[in-house]
Amino acid sequence: MKFVIVFVALFGLALAAPPQSSLEATVLRSIVEVGPQSYQYASETSDGKSASEDGHLENIGTEEEALVVKGQYSYIGDDGITYSVSYIADKNGFQPQGAHLPVAPVA
Repeated sequence: MKFVIVFVALFGLALAAPPQSSLEATVLRSIVEVGPQSYQYASETSDGKSASEDGHLENIGTEEEALVVKGQYSYIGDDGITYSVSYIADKNGFQPQGAHLPVAPVA
């Protein structure tokens, strides 16, 4: 849980940092909510980047207690195409999905 609080705090500091030049993106939207057993954040910048994530504890108080995270992010690549990735991170590991990501061959 301490990791989540530190992560959200660092994320907030990164968003709050003043731009180094007038060409940098500005934050259009930023939402951060942190509770004792869950958190969520969402942000959007003027350069077309966006991200959101929800995390919560499952099986609280048991040996199987785990953090489950669902989220997405998107950005506009140098080629002008918008790339989007959605993901789940749970007891089965990090599982990203995106049209541009390679897929393992079917065995």
